[in-house]
This record gives sequence, C-alpha cells and structure tokens, in this order.
Amino acid sequence: MEPEDFPTPDANIESVAPAVLKDRIDTGEAITLLDARMESEYKEWRIDGSTVDSINIPYFKFLEDDIDSDVFGQIPKDREVTVLCAKGGASEFVGGTLVEHGYDVNHLEDGMNGWASIYDAVEVTRYNGDGTLRQYQRPSSGCLSYLLSDGEEAAIIDPLRAFTDRYLEDANELGVDLKYALDTHVHADHISGVRALDTKGVAGVIPEPAVDRGITYADELTVVADGDTFTVGDATIEAVHTPGHTTGMTSYLVDDSLLATGDGLFIESVARPDLEEGDEGAPDAAGMLYESLQERVLTLPDETLVGGAHYSAGAVPAEDGTYTASINDLVKEMDTLTLEEDAFVDLILSDMPPRPANYERIIATNLGQVSVDDEEAFTLELGPNNCAASQESLAGD
Repeated sequence: MEPEDFPTPDANIESVAPAVLKDRIDTGEAITLLDARMESEYKEWRIDGSTVDSINIPYFKFLEDDIDSDVFGQIPKDREVTVLCAKGGASEFVGGTLVEHGYDVNHLEDGMNGWASIYDAVEVTRYNGDGTLRQYQRPSSGCLSYLLSDGEEAAIIDPLRAFTDRYLEDANELGVDLKYALDTHVHADHISGVRALDTKGVAGVIPEPAVDRGITYADELTVVADGDTFTVGDATIEAVHTPGHTTGMTSYLVDDSLLATGDGLFIESVARPDLEEGDEGAPDAAGMLYESLQERVLTLPDETLVGGAHYSAGAVPAEDGTYTASINDLVKEMDTLTLEEDAFVDLILSDMPPRPANYERIIATNLGQVSVDDEEAFTLELGPNNCAASQESLAGD
C-alpha cells in the first residue's frame, strides 16, 4: 500500500490515460514501465506484454533527500518511461522527481485502479448463430463476459457489478432491450453484476445447482436447470450443467455456436477444482470436471467455439481479437483434454496458483451473505483472477 499524500514535485509531469497505454501495448510498441508499488504487490499483479519492459522500484526510495545513485542506474535515460502506482499519487511524485533529474517520463492516470477500469468489447466474428455476440475483456484481471444481441433483445453472460451501467449503456446504443443477465456459477474473483442488473429491470438468472451453496437471494431471481433455454430475439441460450470448478458450474450454449464455459474451460487451461471444497475436496471435484469436459463439452461439434470467463496474461487471442477457440483446436493444442482421468486429476492438482485475492469475501458477497459498497467491491477484485488450474498455459504442452 502507499500513503495518500505525497510532496508536490516542482517539475510538471504529463499523464497518460490507461486506455491509451493499453492501445500502445496492443499495437506492439516498446513500452518501459516503472512500477512504484511495493515489491509484494508488483510480484502478485502487474502490467505485462511481449513488448513491455517492467521495472519495480518502490516509491519510498524516492522520498530520501539523497536518492541512491543505484536507483537512478536502474532507470533508462534513452527512452520514455511511464511511472505507475496503485492510485496515481506516488507515480506523479516519483515521475516529477525523475523529470527534475533529466528523465523523459509520464505517469499512468489513476494507477492500477485506472488500469482495472479498462473494459473493451470485441465482436466474436466467428460466431455463426443468430444475432451478434460480443466479448467484454477486462485486461487487469482477465475477466470475460458475453453480450448476445438479436432483433430488439440482448442477454449478458457473467456480468461484472463494476460495469453494470456500461452494459445498459451499450444495450441502449445498440437499440436493444437487455433481457437477461446470466451467471455461470458463484464467482470467486469478482463481484457478480446479476443482482445489480436485476434491480434495473434485467431478469437475473442463476444456476439451480449453485443455489445449494447458500445463495440467499435465489427466490428473487430466475433459477435455471440443466437443459433450460432462453430466447433472445431468434437466438437461443441453453444451460449445460458442467460441474467441476464448482458443483453449480453451468455453461451456456449460445445458439449452438459458442459455449460460454465460465471457469470450467479456458483457451489455455482448465479450471482449478479447490475453491469450493478446498484441498480436501479438490480430487473429487477434479474428477467431476473431467467427466463434464469429456461428456458435456468435448462431445459438441468440433467447430463449436469455447469462450471462458477468463484469460491469462499469456493467452493469445484469435484473429478476431477475442479469447475464443474451437473445440477442435483446443483438443489439438491442449493434451490435458486427451488424458485418462487419473492422469488428468494428477496434472491439474500439481501446479495450482495461489487462490484469488480476497476470494472468501468475494464468494460470501456473491452468495448474498455479506454486503459491500461499490468502492469495496472494486477494491476486492483488484489482482489476478487465478481461476485456472495451472500457473502456466496447458495449451501446446
């Protein structure tokens, strides 16, 4: 963490908007970042990219009257450097100090909080069903949501509470009525937007098997069972129970073209099985996941697209810019999907990353057992999602 107030630097320092920085990274521009957060925060969560050179020097090293020459020696003077921190205060101070010492520097507006506010919508052009399907992407945490629109209606799958107004605004711009908001499961890495949207006239939908986990508001929403369908214009959304990541995990088959798999299957890995029952229940949950993948997912036509609720920092998007892949491609690239059950279970239990930050409080919030305001909800979500089984990509292994 960092203090709220810093000395005002004498030198003026330009700022860069988070969306502008992301565009520069996406286009392959060489970027040098100076992350002024504490080392522990930096190691847990940072801005990455194939052309990003990231340096971590905590802000407090710039507070001394006599700054150590080794500190300056770590910072290149032959290129522009973007300084960032948690909220933007420390980076402005550090950046101003560097400007005073002759560096070419700007700083990231609102720091990592600003980075966490980026939310892009990209059309899934390989979607072959009725209507149009868009994938929302949150690069700070890798969260993905899906907006299906057809005719005058739309539905959102796995919405985030932080972007409730964004979904409604986008639906308004598209000239459609946002009819449904569907959750795939009780999320452990972000606060669901289903209830928030339901209060604004969008029918909130939760999976029937998830209710048994103790959802306190189940009688206020629509409960969906395996095989149930919803119509959005001429398109259909079918619930497909795929337990493993959680007992209530439910995928949604969008007009027989894309399976929104929630946290069951990603384009670079499979789900971790320990967030509901802990380490003791993880082996049984992993076996359940194996059956779901083999019997409910991989039996779909080869050309069916898969779109998870997350992507990792190392994931490579498809040509249309979305984090989706066909079942055929996933089976070819992810040997995990062709293993026998015992080998599959052993593999996904062998290298699980740390559990998502604040996951217990996030789960309790999504169950309706505790209430948090918007500011706390946003803060709880900061950090990597860590919902995949492996710390490294399993695709291509």
